[in-house]
Order: sequence, then structure tokens, then C-alpha cells
Amino acid sequence: MPADDPRSILAVQPMCLPQVVAIAICFLLNALDGFDILAVTFAAPGIARQWSIGPGAIGLVVSAGLAGMVLGSLTLGQLADRIGRRPQILLCLVIMVSGMFASAFAPNVVVLCLLRAFTGLGLGAVLAAVNAASAEFANRRRRDLAVSIMAAGYPVGGIVGGWGAAQLLQNHGWESIFFAGAGATALMVPLVLLCLPESVSWLATRHGPAALPRINAILRRLGQPQAGQVRIVDEPKASMGQLFADRYRATTIALILMYGLHMMTFYYALGWAPSLVVALGFDPSRATIVSVFMNMGGAIGGLTLGFLSPRLGLRPLVIVGLAGAAVAVAAFGAVPAAMLWLQVAAFILGFLANGSVVGLYALIANIYPTTLRATGTGAVIGFGRMGAALGPFIAGQLLALGAGRGATSLLLALGSAIAALVLLLSRLRPADEETHLP
Repeated sequence: MPADDPRSILAVQPMCLPQVVAIAICFLLNALDGFDILAVTFAAPGIARQWSIGPGAIGLVVSAGLAGMVLGSLTLGQLADRIGRRPQILLCLVIMVSGMFASAFAPNVVVLCLLRAFTGLGLGAVLAAVNAASAEFANRRRRDLAVSIMAAGYPVGGIVGGWGAAQLLQNHGWESIFFAGAGATALMVPLVLLCLPESVSWLATRHGPAALPRINAILRRLGQPQAGQVRIVDEPKASMGQLFADRYRATTIALILMYGLHMMTFYYALGWAPSLVVALGFDPSRATIVSVFMNMGGAIGGLTLGFLSPRLGLRPLVIVGLAGAAVAVAAFGAVPAAMLWLQVAAFILGFLANGSVVGLYALIANIYPTTLRATGTGAVIGFGRMGAALGPFIAGQLLALGAGRGATSLLLALGSAIAALVLLLSRLRPADEETHLP
């Protein structure tokens, strides 16, 4: 790639403050994603009491949102490679605000399931654009760290959301959690409009030399040198079919299996932790604190992986994280029913499990080229979250049938264990965009 091409400039130049701000916006967007996804788990004990429903129905509500995320990832996720990262993010924010606000007025389980599925459309699609944008605003040296920072937003959203939910539930009903989520999401719209420009890499690859004036305007805004040319690269078109063509078929299937199996385990822990703690005799406001510890560990685990991956290698770290997460989930089901033990187990679980998720996002960002980065992210997350949707549902049915916390945790831990084995046996190679030159 020529040195004065904008992609080369961003790859080698030191990062400036506006790039850091753009990645911070991606972090905040993912933090909202984390809060919105977990909103039902924070509200679940109150919903169960008010509507007199059991764990099976709560499992359906949680899984409905995850099913909507699957559909959003597979459909709207591709838009980021076609219309741009920024317009797709704004569209998703509108969907998320509408769905969260309406969920507070749901009169029964059926309506709440439908609204959570609608909200999931935006939640599932926004991560595809945010993952691509965070990688593309960073230079080559800091790319894995940038993706790790973005991904750390998810557990941070859970931490803030868990603490906020605990305060809200002391004086207000479960509806207040959805109002808070809708309000926080609405505040992101002006921030995106003001602080998140379009991806330079996407403009250069999608529109070629015709986009040079717009690209240089963004480069000036980012504090980077001006580009002299935009080299046309021969990259695959943005389509789901390209992901399963010869070049990417085995990689895409392996990533979907790893992500889906691990998310089945992880979303069981995220979705059921508050209710499991309540079932042990603790107050709902205290039960949410266990989720806070889990997300706190997740944030630290994700950032730790980002800092260590340049030194120790991304792939071995993710293998260790996945295997460790399986052990940690099984241990969470076996620790004594004491708040200190539950908090420590939740922290370790979050550290290992979310660190692995961050590593998988970084693998996705490195493996797919610019034209397929959001589509690939959306496909892996979309198909993979079928496992995420199954995790809470399977757990709900097991618990309803009388399987205890320990047996349920042990069975669901198998997902992460198998994911570690898949990665160990897979051969993944990163995209080298220079090899696509005609």
C-alpha cells in the first residue's frame, strides 16, 4: 500500500486525541449494549413477582432479546459495510431507544418478549459496526488494544447498570430500569453525530479515489497527515456469501462455533446470576451486586488481554481464557451460598469469560478485510448468538425441572470447554489487505 494512501497513514502514524475519542465513543456504545442486554436480568426478579411467573417464562424473555440480536446481527449488521459505520450506528440507536422505552409499558410476558426481540435488532447490529470502527480508527500497533477497550465497554455497562439497578430497585419498580436504559441510549445520538466520523478505511475501500476530498477532511479532523491518493484494492464484496466462499469458509465456521458455544456458557452466567442468588435467599438489590462483580472482572479481563496479546499472542491467550471460563462457571455453581464466595467466583468468571469474548472480537477484526469486517462480525455474532439465546433458555428449563445450581452450571460450562478445543484445532490466518491489490 503506498505510504500516502489513507489506510497506510492511519496504520503507521501515532494516534491523535480525536482517534482516542472515537474509540471512547465505541466503548460507550458497547457499554449501552451491555446495560440494555442485561436490563431484563436486573428486572427479572421484580417481573417474576409482579406477574407471578416462574423461571421458564423468565428464560423466554431473556432469550427473546437474544433471538432479536441474532436477527439484527445477520440482517442489519451487513449495512455497516454497505452504507457506512456511522449511519448504521445511528439507525441502531433509534431502534434501541424505542424498544427500551416501550418495554417499560409491557403488560405481559408475550408483549415483553416481542419488545425485547425488537430491541435486540438494534443491539445485535450495532456491535458489528462498533467492532469494525474501533479497529479502523486505531493504528496497526494499537488495533487489538482498541478492540479490547471497545469490548470492555460491555462489562462496564453491566457494572454501572448493576449498581444503578440496585439503587432503582430500592425505591422504584422494574420499569425504571428500562426508562434509564432508554434515556442513556438517547444521549449517545448527539455524541455520535459530533464525535464519531465515518471510517476512513471504509470510505477508501468502498468509494476509492472519488472519496479523497472527504477522506482528507476526516484526516484533518483526526489530526493526521493528508492522503495523496487512494489505491484501489481488489477485496471481496460485502455479502454473507463471501464469508462462506473458499477463502473464508473454514475460518467463518470455526469462529461461529467458538463464539456460539462460549456465549451459550457466558450468557447463562450473565442472565441467571441475579435470579440464582435470589433463590439462595438474598434480597434482589444485593443479588445484582454479584452481577456487578462479574462485569467488573469482565472489564479487567478484557483490558488485560488487550495489553498482553502483543507480548504473548492473541490465540494462546484466548484458548487459556476459554478453558478457564469453563472451570469458573462450574465453580460458580459449587461455591457456598455466602455473598463473599459468590462475589469472588463471579469476578473470576467474568475475568476469564469476557476476556475470551474480547479475544474473539479481536480475532474477527484481524481476520476479515475492510469490506467484510462488519459483515463478518455480524455473521459470527448472529449465528453464534443462537448459542447465547439457547443458554438462558436451557438453564431455565433445567432449573424448572429441579436441576440445582451446581448441576446446571456444570452442564452449561461444557460450551466454553468445547470452544477452547475448536480454537486449539483451528488454523486461522489474518487478512493481509496488501495481498488483495490487483
